[in-house]
Amino acid sequence: MNESIQSLCDTVKNAYLKQQALNIQGGNSKLFYGNEINAEIVSTKNLNGIIEYQPSELYITAYAGTPLTVIEHSLAEHNQMLSFEPPLYTVNATLGGTVACGLSGPRRPYADAIRDCILGTNIINGKGEYLVFGGKVMKNVAGYDVSRLMCGAFGTLGIITQVSIKVLPQVKQEITLSFEFTEQEAIKQIQQWLSELIPISATYHENNQLWIRLSGLDNTLNKIQERIGGEKIDSNERFWESVKNHRTNFFIDDTPLYRCIVPINSPTFTIQGKTSFEWNGGLRWIKSNEPFENIIQQCETFRGHASLYRSSSKPVDFMHPMSDHLKKLHLNLKRAFDPAGILNPRRMYSWC
Repeated sequence: MNESIQSLCDTVKNAYLKQQALNIQGGNSKLFYGNEINAEIVSTKNLNGIIEYQPSELYITAYAGTPLTVIEHSLAEHNQMLSFEPPLYTVNATLGGTVACGLSGPRRPYADAIRDCILGTNIINGKGEYLVFGGKVMKNVAGYDVSRLMCGAFGTLGIITQVSIKVLPQVKQEITLSFEFTEQEAIKQIQQWLSELIPISATYHENNQLWIRLSGLDNTLNKIQERIGGEKIDSNERFWESVKNHRTNFFIDDTPLYRCIVPINSPTFTIQGKTSFEWNGGLRWIKSNEPFENIIQQCETFRGHASLYRSSSKPVDFMHPMSDHLKKLHLNLKRAFDPAGILNPRRMYSWC
């Protein structure tokens, strides 16, 4: 255990004894996502660096405070990548923060979600104990997968200190095609292309314009374009960077932004505002000034769930309400990992 980890353990132990809340922070690139925490700040920035990288074994292990840009650069040198294409938003984005927020980018439906790539995590729980979970290879085992439990927990179950994560070879060739379709026309057309085994690796729709990314070999991609049409854009890589990091025209203004996960074939939202989508229509972005309750109600009619992603003012809870059964499970997990409730209290829900 290095000095930085030992210092974090001591800090958490003291806070546990004093029943003092802690605000866990990494690079703060996603500070906008979640409830504000008024507590002593504990930073993971000193936990920085790649611990082990085995390109032939397709995994990398790094400290939680390591910038994603550093990891992605190291992988690119060996023609490898993070398959879930995580959003960064700023250069300060860290590996631990990315895991804690559980966010995946445009490639998620066609490769892996971030949770599927986590092989192992080391954490400090709410009593200051240093715990190790998982390993460095994929395993099919019975029981709870605690490493993946840390994904999307927003630091409420433990301070992530290091992560082992699966990587994949980079795609040989990619092109992006644009089409003019309404939202529902685009969703229907994407489903048709997927049924024809068109190698789609990303989709984005905004303002009656659909973009799809195709991945494969030059000859194959050229033949597919000849068959399905569309206009090939020149800035393939830059375009998808702008999509995942919210730099397209849709995301520019300050209107509250909602993130809605719904079944792909869900109807168009009737909420007043603007919409765009990714993931074949499974991820709908909504810019609207309507109350969060209205967004939640419509998501539930589509059997989906919503979160208030970015806003200058937030309600008491930014996450979709839980059922009583799920709330009980959530509280039991919180008490098991953080019995005094000192780690990022109320970051996800006002009641926890």
